Amino acid sequence: MIPTRKLGELEVSAQGLGCMGMSQSYGVRTGDEESIATIHRALELGVTLIDTANVYGAGANEELVGRALADRRDQAVLATKFGIVFTDGGQSVRGEAAYVKQCCEESLRRLGVDHIDLYYQHRVDPDRIEETWGAMSELVAEGKVRYLGISEASAASIRRAHAVHPVTALQSEWSLWTRGIEDEVLPVCRELGIGIVPFSPLGRGFLTGAVTSVQDLPADDMRRTMPRFTEANLDRNLAIVEALRKLADEKGVTAGQLALAWVQHKGTDVVPIPGTKRRTYLEENVAAANLELSTEDIERIETAFPASAVAGERYPASIARNAGR
Repeated sequence: MIPTRKLGELEVSAQGLGCMGMSQSYGVRTGDEESIATIHRALELGVTLIDTANVYGAGANEELVGRALADRRDQAVLATKFGIVFTDGGQSVRGEAAYVKQCCEESLRRLGVDHIDLYYQHRVDPDRIEETWGAMSELVAEGKVRYLGISEASAASIRRAHAVHPVTALQSEWSLWTRGIEDEVLPVCRELGIGIVPFSPLGRGFLTGAVTSVQDLPADDMRRTMPRFTEANLDRNLAIVEALRKLADEKGVTAGQLALAWVQHKGTDVVPIPGTKRRTYLEENVAAANLELSTEDIERIETAFPASAVAGERYPASIARNAGR
């Protein structure tokens, strides 16, 4: 069974399950039957942290997760998010108090639950953090939410939110090829006792070595729009993934498992949420939670995969403007 860790006061499995790809972004869906079976298998393996958001599949993902947990609610630590609004120009954010409460009620209905265990502000509206977090704190007082989190936030925004109500977890992208939280954000989280929940710890699948060309991706896959996957940057990024694969071969594991283990070894307050919609990949990911790495292993991985070697920004401009605020 997978071990447990603490996000602040909240105990969860040492690895969670990100459910976004079951409903959007990564091309052809497997169908809800396989997605629900994947969530059920995760619970069987001891994965308790199940992560969704109101914007994934325009609410469809919360409904899917709700169906999967209908007779298993007590086995899951259920996390969802609010705050992103899709527009013709890409993404915008909302954080007004009334909107926060409206989103929570809608999520509770779609999920079919009476409370959310971990409720995240998905993206920060820096002009009204205190208003947003005041409303979120009221949701805790009302028993509709147990703990609060923030996603893709700057160190300054985290401090402002935490001053209103304790932040239990920060969910931000963190992997071998996305290291941006390490200099400023991570130290603030550790100072304040905030757990870290890395999303896309496998670099949106790239660190597994499965993607060697954008032609490998379905036509509607969001990665086709991401700079790191473009032909201009792909060869350089594939070279460092190949170096990771060679290290993985030495240990008898996959490149993806080694990348996940690297994240897990960055601290006992770190709980990555690799996303998958298939049981086979889930089981491979979960196995990485028990993979031991030595100090020498970590050094070799970081030497083979230096952050400076990654080519391309992580988001196109239309999405990047709301990250890290």
